[in-house]
Amino acid sequence: MSPAVQPCIICVAITGSVPTKTNNPAVPITIAEQIESTHEAFEAGASIAHCHVRDDEGRPTSDPERFARLKEGLERHCPGMIVQLSTGGRSGAGRERGGMLPLKPDMASLSVGSNNFPTRVYENPPDLVDWLACEMLAHDIKPEIEAFDLSHIVQATRMTTDGRLRGPLYVQFVMGVKNAMPADEAILDIYIATLQRLAPDALWCAAGIGPAQALLNEWAIARGGHTRTGMEDNVRLDRDTLAPSNAALVRRAAEICERHRRPVATWQQARQMLGLRDVAV
Repeated sequence: MSPAVQPCIICVAITGSVPTKTNNPAVPITIAEQIESTHEAFEAGASIAHCHVRDDEGRPTSDPERFARLKEGLERHCPGMIVQLSTGGRSGAGRERGGMLPLKPDMASLSVGSNNFPTRVYENPPDLVDWLACEMLAHDIKPEIEAFDLSHIVQATRMTTDGRLRGPLYVQFVMGVKNAMPADEAILDIYIATLQRLAPDALWCAAGIGPAQALLNEWAIARGGHTRTGMEDNVRLDRDTLAPSNAALVRRAAEICERHRRPVATWQQARQMLGLRDVAV
Protein backbone atom coordinates (compact mmCIF):
# COMPACT_ATOMS: atom_id res chain seq x y z
CA MET A 1 0.00 0.00 0.00
CA SER A 2 1.53 3.34 -1.01
CA PRO A 3 2.14 6.02 1.66
CA ALA A 4 -0.46 8.24 0.01
CA VAL A 5 -3.27 5.83 0.88
CA GLN A 6 -1.84 4.01 3.90
CA PRO A 7 -4.21 4.34 6.86
CA CYS A 8 -2.95 6.72 9.52
CA ILE A 9 -2.44 5.36 13.02
CA ILE A 10 -3.54 7.90 15.64
CA CYS A 11 -1.92 7.58 19.06
CA VAL A 12 -3.54 9.38 21.99
CA ALA A 13 -1.24 10.35 24.87
CA ILE A 14 -3.93 10.69 27.48
CA THR A 15 -2.25 12.05 30.60
CA GLY A 16 1.54 12.25 30.70
CA SER A 17 3.49 13.34 33.76
CA VAL A 18 3.13 17.12 33.65
CA PRO A 19 -0.39 18.44 32.88
CA THR A 20 -2.73 18.97 35.83
CA LYS A 21 -6.36 19.92 36.27
CA THR A 22 -5.12 23.45 36.97
CA ASN A 23 -3.91 23.51 33.36
CA ASN A 24 -7.15 22.00 32.10
CA PRO A 25 -9.92 20.43 34.24
CA ALA A 26 -10.41 17.76 31.55
CA VAL A 27 -6.96 16.22 32.10
CA PRO A 28 -7.65 12.65 33.31
CA ILE A 29 -5.66 11.86 36.46
CA THR A 30 -7.23 8.89 38.26
CA ILE A 31 -7.32 5.42 36.71
CA ALA A 32 -11.09 5.68 36.25
CA GLU A 33 -10.77 9.07 34.54
CA GLN A 34 -8.05 7.75 32.23
CA ILE A 35 -10.11 4.74 31.21
CA GLU A 36 -13.15 6.89 30.44
CA SER A 37 -11.10 9.46 28.52
CA THR A 38 -9.32 6.76 26.52
CA HIS A 39 -12.61 5.06 25.67
CA GLU A 40 -13.91 8.32 24.19
CA ALA A 41 -10.65 8.79 22.24
CA PHE A 42 -10.82 5.19 21.01
CA GLU A 43 -14.33 5.76 19.68
CA ALA A 44 -13.08 8.95 17.98
CA GLY A 45 -10.40 7.03 16.06
CA ALA A 46 -7.33 6.52 18.25
CA SER A 47 -5.87 3.02 17.97
CA ILE A 48 -2.92 3.43 20.40
CA ALA A 49 -3.17 4.65 23.99
CA HIS A 50 0.13 6.00 25.34
CA CYS A 51 -0.16 5.69 29.10
CA HIS A 52 1.34 7.17 32.25
CA VAL A 53 -0.04 6.80 35.78
CA ARG A 54 -0.22 9.17 38.74
CA ASP A 55 -0.20 8.59 42.51
CA ASP A 56 -2.96 9.64 44.91
CA GLU A 57 -1.57 13.19 44.92
CA GLY A 58 -1.57 13.39 41.14
CA ARG A 59 2.21 13.06 40.87
CA PRO A 60 3.84 10.87 38.20
CA THR A 61 4.80 7.36 39.26
CA SER A 62 6.00 4.11 37.69
CA ASP A 63 3.96 1.99 40.12
CA PRO A 64 3.36 -1.37 38.35
CA GLU A 65 0.15 -1.97 40.32
CA ARG A 66 -1.39 1.24 38.96
CA PHE A 67 -0.24 0.40 35.45
CA ALA A 68 -1.81 -3.05 35.84
CA ARG A 69 -5.18 -1.57 36.82
CA LEU A 70 -5.06 0.89 33.92
CA LYS A 71 -4.06 -1.79 31.41
CA GLU A 72 -6.83 -4.11 32.63
CA GLY A 73 -9.43 -1.34 32.37
CA LEU A 74 -8.36 -0.32 28.89
CA GLU A 75 -8.41 -3.90 27.63
CA ARG A 76 -11.92 -4.32 29.02
CA HIS A 77 -13.42 -1.03 27.84
CA CYS A 78 -11.38 -0.47 24.65
CA PRO A 79 -11.13 -4.00 23.22
CA GLY A 80 -8.43 -4.29 20.57
CA MET A 81 -6.86 -0.91 21.27
CA ILE A 82 -3.07 -1.02 21.45
CA VAL A 83 -1.87 -0.34 25.00
CA GLN A 84 1.50 1.40 25.15
CA LEU A 85 3.02 1.98 28.59
CA SER A 86 5.56 4.73 29.20
CA THR A 87 9.05 4.07 30.55
CA GLY A 88 9.72 7.82 30.60
CA GLY A 89 12.10 9.37 33.06
CA ARG A 90 9.73 11.78 34.79
CA SER A 91 7.95 8.90 36.51
CA GLY A 92 10.85 7.10 38.15
CA ALA A 93 14.59 6.53 38.29
CA GLY A 94 16.76 3.76 36.90
CA ARG A 95 15.20 0.33 36.43
CA GLU A 96 12.11 1.50 38.30
CA ARG A 97 11.13 3.02 34.94
CA GLY A 98 10.67 -0.48 33.50
CA GLY A 99 8.93 -2.07 36.46
CA MET A 100 5.68 -2.40 34.49
CA LEU A 101 7.19 -4.30 31.55
CA PRO A 102 6.40 -7.77 33.01
CA LEU A 103 2.74 -6.79 32.48
CA LYS A 104 3.46 -7.46 28.79
CA PRO A 105 1.70 -4.50 27.18
CA ASP A 106 1.50 -4.45 23.40
CA MET A 107 4.04 -1.62 23.24
CA ALA A 108 6.21 0.55 25.48
CA SER A 109 8.01 3.80 24.85
CA LEU A 110 11.80 3.70 24.65
CA SER A 111 14.11 6.71 24.54
CA VAL A 112 17.54 5.58 23.37
CA GLY A 113 19.52 8.72 24.22
CA SER A 114 19.59 11.77 26.47
CA ASN A 115 18.63 15.36 25.68
CA ASN A 116 17.65 18.62 27.34
CA PHE A 117 14.13 19.24 28.63
CA PRO A 118 12.72 22.61 29.75
CA THR A 119 14.30 22.53 33.23
CA ARG A 120 16.40 19.37 33.35
CA VAL A 121 18.37 16.80 31.40
CA TYR A 122 16.30 13.84 30.28
CA GLU A 123 18.80 11.14 31.16
CA ASN A 124 18.80 7.87 29.26
CA PRO A 125 22.21 6.31 29.98
CA PRO A 126 23.31 3.47 27.68
CA ASP A 127 23.18 0.76 30.35
CA LEU A 128 19.57 1.63 31.26
CA VAL A 129 18.56 1.82 27.58
CA ASP A 130 20.07 -1.62 26.98
CA TRP A 131 18.26 -3.07 30.03
CA LEU A 132 14.91 -1.63 28.97
CA ALA A 133 15.40 -2.93 25.42
CA CYS A 134 16.32 -6.38 26.79
CA GLU A 135 13.18 -6.44 28.95
CA MET A 136 11.05 -5.51 25.96
CA LEU A 137 12.57 -8.36 23.95
CA ALA A 138 12.03 -10.80 26.81
CA HIS A 139 8.36 -9.87 27.19
CA ASP A 140 7.61 -9.57 23.45
CA ILE A 141 6.83 -5.85 23.69
CA LYS A 142 7.24 -3.66 20.63
CA PRO A 143 9.13 -0.47 21.47
CA GLU A 144 8.05 2.90 20.21
CA ILE A 145 11.36 4.70 19.81
CA GLU A 146 10.96 8.29 21.02
CA ALA A 147 13.44 10.35 19.02
CA PHE A 148 14.13 13.79 20.48
CA ASP A 149 17.33 14.19 18.44
CA LEU A 150 18.80 12.96 15.16
CA SER A 151 21.32 10.83 17.06
CA HIS A 152 18.45 8.85 18.59
CA ILE A 153 17.40 7.69 15.13
CA VAL A 154 20.92 6.56 14.36
CA GLN A 155 21.22 4.76 17.71
CA ALA A 156 17.90 2.96 17.26
CA THR A 157 18.93 1.64 13.86
CA ARG A 158 22.29 0.54 15.30
CA MET A 159 20.50 -1.34 18.09
CA THR A 160 18.35 -3.12 15.50
CA THR A 161 21.41 -4.13 13.49
CA ASP A 162 23.17 -5.66 16.50
CA GLY A 163 20.07 -7.40 17.85
CA ARG A 164 19.28 -5.27 20.88
CA LEU A 165 15.99 -4.27 19.21
CA ARG A 166 13.78 -6.37 16.97
CA GLY A 167 12.79 -4.73 13.72
CA PRO A 168 11.03 -3.29 11.94
CA LEU A 169 11.30 -0.13 13.98
CA TYR A 170 8.48 2.20 14.91
CA VAL A 171 10.00 5.63 15.53
CA GLN A 172 8.24 8.69 16.88
CA PHE A 173 9.82 12.05 16.14
CA VAL A 174 9.15 14.40 19.08
CA MET A 175 9.38 18.10 18.26
CA GLY A 176 8.60 21.28 20.13
CA VAL A 177 10.04 20.43 23.56
CA LYS A 178 11.75 23.53 24.94
CA ASN A 179 15.55 23.20 24.76
CA ALA A 180 15.25 20.15 22.50
CA MET A 181 14.38 19.88 18.80
CA PRO A 182 12.00 22.66 17.66
CA ALA A 183 9.00 22.09 15.45
CA ASP A 184 10.72 22.70 12.14
CA GLU A 185 9.34 21.25 8.92
CA ALA A 186 12.72 21.06 7.19
CA ILE A 187 14.21 19.17 10.15
CA LEU A 188 11.28 16.74 10.09
CA ASP A 189 12.12 15.99 6.47
CA ILE A 190 15.74 15.28 7.49
CA TYR A 191 14.47 12.91 10.21
CA ILE A 192 12.27 11.06 7.72
CA ALA A 193 15.00 10.81 5.08
CA THR A 194 17.55 9.57 7.63
CA LEU A 195 15.23 6.89 8.97
CA GLN A 196 14.25 5.75 5.47
CA ARG A 197 17.94 5.53 4.50
CA LEU A 198 19.05 3.62 7.60
CA ALA A 199 15.93 1.51 8.15
CA PRO A 200 13.84 1.33 4.96
CA ASP A 201 11.29 -0.99 6.57
CA ALA A 202 10.64 1.30 9.56
CA LEU A 203 7.36 3.08 10.22
CA TRP A 204 7.30 6.54 11.75
CA CYS A 205 5.06 8.81 13.74
CA ALA A 206 5.37 12.45 14.79
CA ALA A 207 4.36 14.29 17.95
CA GLY A 208 4.34 18.03 18.56
CA ILE A 209 4.37 19.60 22.00
CA GLY A 210 2.05 22.47 22.94
CA PRO A 211 1.09 24.65 19.95
CA ALA A 212 3.27 22.42 17.75
CA GLN A 213 0.80 19.55 18.11
CA ALA A 214 -1.51 20.61 15.27
CA LEU A 215 1.50 21.43 13.07
CA LEU A 216 3.06 17.99 13.51
CA ASN A 217 -0.29 16.30 12.99
CA GLU A 218 -0.59 18.14 9.67
CA TRP A 219 2.99 17.57 8.54
CA ALA A 220 3.04 13.88 9.46
CA ILE A 221 -0.31 13.03 7.91
CA ALA A 222 0.54 14.90 4.70
CA ARG A 223 3.80 12.93 4.40
CA GLY A 224 2.23 9.50 4.83
CA GLY A 225 3.35 9.01 8.43
CA HIS A 226 1.41 8.38 11.59
CA THR A 227 0.65 10.87 14.33
CA ARG A 228 0.16 11.44 18.05
CA THR A 229 -2.16 13.77 19.86
CA GLY A 230 -3.60 14.07 23.36
CA MET A 231 -3.43 16.04 26.58
CA GLU A 232 0.02 14.82 27.59
CA ASP A 233 1.44 17.03 24.85
CA ASN A 234 -1.10 19.84 24.61
CA VAL A 235 -4.18 20.86 26.60
CA ARG A 236 -5.61 23.34 24.06
CA LEU A 237 -7.47 23.32 20.80
CA ASP A 238 -6.06 26.76 20.08
CA ARG A 239 -4.49 29.64 21.95
CA ASP A 240 -7.82 30.71 23.46
CA THR A 241 -9.64 27.39 23.81
CA LEU A 242 -8.98 24.53 26.20
CA ALA A 243 -9.51 21.08 24.73
CA PRO A 244 -12.70 19.64 26.22
CA SER A 245 -11.32 16.09 26.03
CA ASN A 246 -8.67 13.82 24.54
CA ALA A 247 -11.34 12.76 22.07
CA ALA A 248 -11.60 16.32 20.75
CA LEU A 249 -7.88 16.30 19.92
CA VAL A 250 -8.23 12.89 18.24
CA ARG A 251 -11.15 14.19 16.18
CA ARG A 252 -8.99 17.10 15.01
CA ALA A 253 -6.31 14.67 13.84
CA ALA A 254 -8.96 12.57 12.10
CA GLU A 255 -10.22 15.68 10.29
CA ILE A 256 -6.68 16.34 9.04
CA CYS A 257 -6.58 12.74 7.77
CA GLU A 258 -9.81 13.32 5.87
CA ARG A 259 -8.43 16.49 4.36
CA HIS A 260 -5.40 14.58 3.08
CA ARG A 261 -7.53 11.61 1.97
CA ARG A 262 -5.89 9.32 4.51
CA PRO A 263 -8.23 6.83 6.17
CA VAL A 264 -7.87 6.60 9.95
CA ALA A 265 -6.45 3.20 10.84
CA THR A 266 -8.70 0.83 12.73
CA TRP A 267 -7.16 -1.01 15.64
CA GLN A 268 -7.01 -4.12 13.45
CA GLN A 269 -5.10 -2.26 10.72
CA ALA A 270 -2.79 -0.65 13.28
CA ARG A 271 -1.93 -4.03 14.79
CA GLN A 272 -1.24 -5.47 11.35
CA MET A 273 0.99 -2.56 10.30
CA LEU A 274 2.95 -2.69 13.55
CA GLY A 275 3.30 -6.48 13.51
CA LEU A 276 1.50 -6.89 16.83
CA ARG A 277 -0.30 -10.01 18.00
CA ASP A 278 -3.97 -10.19 17.16
CA VAL A 279 -6.50 -10.20 19.97
CA ALA A 280 -9.96 -11.67 20.29
CA VAL A 281 -12.68 -9.16 21.19
